[in-house]
Amino acid sequence: MIRVAQFSIALYSVIAIYYTTRHISTLLASKIFAPRFLSTQITDTIDNSLGGSTLFAGLDYFQSSTDPSYMSWPSESLAKFSDDSGSKYTSVSEHTIISKLLAQAFHPIKLVPYYRKASSTFDTQDVTITTLVTSNRFKVFKQLVQRYQGPVSVTVQIPVTLNRKDIDQDTMKRQDSQTTKILQELDTLYRSSDSFSKFVDIHLAFSPTSPPSKRSRQSDGFGEGARQFNLWRNVARLFARTDFVMMLDVDFAVCTDWRNFIKSGLQALEQEDPFVDDLTMEKRDMETNMHSNRTIFTQHSLDVFRGLKDGNIALVVPAFEYVNQQEGIDQGSFPDTKEQLLSLASGSVPKITSFHASWIPGHNSTDYSRFYSVPPGTEELYKVENYQSAYEPYVVMNKNAPWCDERFVGYGSNKAACLFEMYISGVSFHVLSEHFLIHQSHKYEEEARKEERRHNRKLYTDYKEEVCLRYLHQFHQKRSLATDQARNALEECRKIKSVFKLIPEVFNVKQT
Repeated sequence: MIRVAQFSIALYSVIAIYYTTRHISTLLASKIFAPRFLSTQITDTIDNSLGGSTLFAGLDYFQSSTDPSYMSWPSESLAKFSDDSGSKYTSVSEHTIISKLLAQAFHPIKLVPYYRKASSTFDTQDVTITTLVTSNRFKVFKQLVQRYQGPVSVTVQIPVTLNRKDIDQDTMKRQDSQTTKILQELDTLYRSSDSFSKFVDIHLAFSPTSPPSKRSRQSDGFGEGARQFNLWRNVARLFARTDFVMMLDVDFAVCTDWRNFIKSGLQALEQEDPFVDDLTMEKRDMETNMHSNRTIFTQHSLDVFRGLKDGNIALVVPAFEYVNQQEGIDQGSFPDTKEQLLSLASGSVPKITSFHASWIPGHNSTDYSRFYSVPPGTEELYKVENYQSAYEPYVVMNKNAPWCDERFVGYGSNKAACLFEMYISGVSFHVLSEHFLIHQSHKYEEEARKEERRHNRKLYTDYKEEVCLRYLHQFHQKRSLATDQARNALEECRKIKSVFKLIPEVFNVKQT
């Protein structure tokens, strides 16, 4: 019976992947364009900004000394002896590597990693904020950088128009000029504060757009583009230079110092590790003491940080927003302690509430009632007990957590899908009870989102089936269905009727 279940899972996984891919492909117009789709005007702007170096000059850590467009790795000993050229390195074109990384992108893009690279050397135990930015959000991005004062890895979307036959040359030139203008504005932004050169790595994602329609309200010369949010998230995480990342939207204010709280917890954990050298510990001691008093962690907290380090736990920073949008515009007036937050969130007419309170499934699993009940200063870390698949909190996680599925394009379910696969893989969520984020109010373009949400809801339904079958198959192959790692998958996937009907015997496994 188990062999039949194993075969069924494998077969159904193939079917699910095929069905899901066919479904999403119908959402997007088929556009094929050459890898070198940027105009000379745009590439000249980039090259000048980079000081005349190549477009792929970003990954200097792996660069070949003879050709900066190639990345090199040390050869194994056997290869060194058998290599007639005498070379100790094996090189692969960066263009080839990036094209492989972007193989699942439905709208191919040109990627320029480390267009701007921060001067700081970051401790691997630090937390990098990974985010994505479009040109209309440069101002709020600057606020995020200045408030955080820590490592940031950002994917900046740069719109470009394909050289289509139905666009006249004058229109193409105007749109190329607009793209060039965005690049210049980005450079101006980077030079506007020392915090950028100290903390921020910028990666460019040139994304194709269609020309604006006659009914379009776009004033920048561009029509709708491919909002490849999950792809952009993955790019920012891929090039982050620390072991831990915070997947955050750019329009949130970092109100409390959860970064140094987490660093302190990881440091306390390492004090129990005999393999951490004294010099490393001394350096981290100095960095921690510069920012905060030493925190005494309970054994439960240390176990949570151990789970974060091992990739089994992600930490939720609860999100809030102002009830009156006008009051949520000025970040300078936002609370920066839990006491202040509680005073604004309480009373007969609260000024602050949980983020997207009208969409309960999105954040309610954070259990805001429990958050409110934990006294300020306690620093309790409590587990999310009532997960559901629409949950999309902002989390600090191990960089090597499962990647976001890049087939999700546009608004709706994209971040929930990232977190769903993390959860099914065995990652549990724990909430930081002393810390919080606040959303900076802005208007939403609801009309543009409706169609994307409708399609992504259907995609997400199919995707959840695919993920459940894939991980249940993996757990079965590893004989780990009865372990804690498979618990999330067994509990959540049994809710999906099609999965439960196909392999009911899998859900009868007794947990240890």
